[in-house]
Amino acid sequence: MKIPFLILLTFFGLQSFAQKKPNVILICADDLGYGDLSCYGATKLHTPNLDKLAASGIRFTNGHSTSATCTPARYALMTGEYPWRKKGTGILPGDAALIIPTDRKTLPKVFKEAGYQTAIVGKWHLGLGEQVEKNWNGEVKPGPNEVGFGYSFIFPATADRVPTVFLQDHKVVALDKDDPIDVNYKQKIGNEPTGKENPELLKMKSSPGQGHDNTIVNGIGRIGFMTGGKLARWTDEELSFTFLAKAKQFIAEKKQSPFFLYFALTEPHVPRMPATMFKDKSGLGARGDAILQLDWTVGEIMKELQNQGIAQNTMIVFTSDNGPVLDDGYQDGAVTRLNGHTPAGTLRGGKYSALEAGTRVPFIINWPAGIKPAVSDALVSQIDFIQSFAALLQTKVPAGTASDSENQLAAFLGKNKTGRSVYVEQGGALSIIKDNWKYITPEKGPAYAKLVGIETGNLETPQLYDLSKDKEEKHNLADTYPDKVKALAALLAEIKAK
Repeated sequence: MKIPFLILLTFFGLQSFAQKKPNVILICADDLGYGDLSCYGATKLHTPNLDKLAASGIRFTNGHSTSATCTPARYALMTGEYPWRKKGTGILPGDAALIIPTDRKTLPKVFKEAGYQTAIVGKWHLGLGEQVEKNWNGEVKPGPNEVGFGYSFIFPATADRVPTVFLQDHKVVALDKDDPIDVNYKQKIGNEPTGKENPELLKMKSSPGQGHDNTIVNGIGRIGFMTGGKLARWTDEELSFTFLAKAKQFIAEKKQSPFFLYFALTEPHVPRMPATMFKDKSGLGARGDAILQLDWTVGEIMKELQNQGIAQNTMIVFTSDNGPVLDDGYQDGAVTRLNGHTPAGTLRGGKYSALEAGTRVPFIINWPAGIKPAVSDALVSQIDFIQSFAALLQTKVPAGTASDSENQLAAFLGKNKTGRSVYVEQGGALSIIKDNWKYITPEKGPAYAKLVGIETGNLETPQLYDLSKDKEEKHNLADTYPDKVKALAALLAEIKAK
C-alpha cells in the first residue's frame, strides 16, 4: 500500500515541511578514511566545515561503502546491487564502456521520477559509451545522462587516468576539432612524453611499479596513453574549483524546484594537486592539503545553500567511496609527512582491504528541517540509498532491481539506532557482518600489500571478529566460535546464490 508523502513525513515528525520535498545533495569524497576528519577523531587535521555539518546532523560511526575500491562502490551506490554480482565492476580504465545498464532503475532515476531535477558534477568512473573504442571528438554516450542525470559535468574516470578532460553531458569541453583526442590503454600512441621515458619532465615523481608513468599531463604521469585535446586538458590545481563552480551554478538555477545533486569530489585521490591557497597548509603533505581543500569545498556548498535561502530543507549526505591510502602512485609527502595522523583512525586496513578501514568511512546526513543532531551506531550503507530515498519520495523500485538495497530511511533519519542486521563487504576477500559479528572468507595472497603499505585482510584460514567489542579486528575468534563461522559462511553462500 502506498503511503502518501504527507503521512510519511508526519510519521517522522516532519509535517510542517511535507508540502515541499527536500533537495538532496550527495557528496562523495574519494579515498577519504574513517579517521581523516576531526569530527571522527583526527587531531592533526582540522575540518571545521564537516565538523559543523556533523554537529548539526547525524554522524554515523558504522557507515559503509560496499567495496574497498572506487568503481564497485560507486556501482553499488547507483544501482543498489552488490558489485561482485556483476562481472566487469572492478577498477575501470579511463576508456571503459558504461557498466550500468541504461534500462535499469538507478538512484538518480528515483529522484527524476519523483519530479526532481538531477545532476552529477565530478568524478564518474563507471564507463562511457557502448564499447572501449569510442570517438572522444563527437558525442560520447551512453553515460550519466542515460542512467538518470538530467545534467552532467564530469571527468571520465579518475584524475590519474587519461583522458584528462571534462565532459559536459555528452561532449568534451573546449575541444579543438583540429586537435582530436585519441586514447589507448594497451600501447603507446603518438609522440607525447611519458613518465617512464622522460622522468625529468615530471613535477611529481611516480611511485615505482604502480603504473603512473604513461602520458605526462601538467607535469604528472598518468595511467594510459593520450594524444590531442591540448586545449581541453584540465589543470589539476583548478579541478575542484571547476567542479564547485558547476555545482553552485546548478543549485542556483534549480532552487525553485526540488533537485538531486551527486557531487563527486576528487579529493584526496591521487594525484594530489590542491590549489595554491591550500598548498602546505596542513603540514601533512599534499594529501593533508587536499583534505583541507575538500572541507573548504563542502563549506562553500553550505554557504551557497544559505545564500539561496534553501539550506533548511536541503539534505546533505556526505560519505566516501572507500577507505584511505597514502602511497597510491605518486611521491607526494603523504607517507613521509604523515606526522602522526591516522587516516583510518584505530581501524585496520584501508583501500583495497577486507578489513574494516576498507569500507567503514565517514558518513554524515544533515537535514535541518527533518533531522535532529545525533551520533548513531546504526549499520548503514550507501547501497541502501536507492530503496530508502524511494521510500521517502514514494517512487516504486521494480522487483528484481536494487535487490541488495534495503529501506533504511528510519536509520538515515535517526529514528532507528540499529540499521542493517546483515551486510556483505568487498575487499580482496568477501566478508559478511551479521549482528556485529564479521566473518572474512579465507583468501590466498599476501597479508600485506607492500606497494601501497596496507594490510589486505588476506588469510588462508577463516577470520571472525566481534565488532561490537573489537571494531579494530585485533582478536580473531574463529577457533573459539566454529559454529558461528560455519553459520556465517553458509549465510554468505546463500546471499551469493540469490
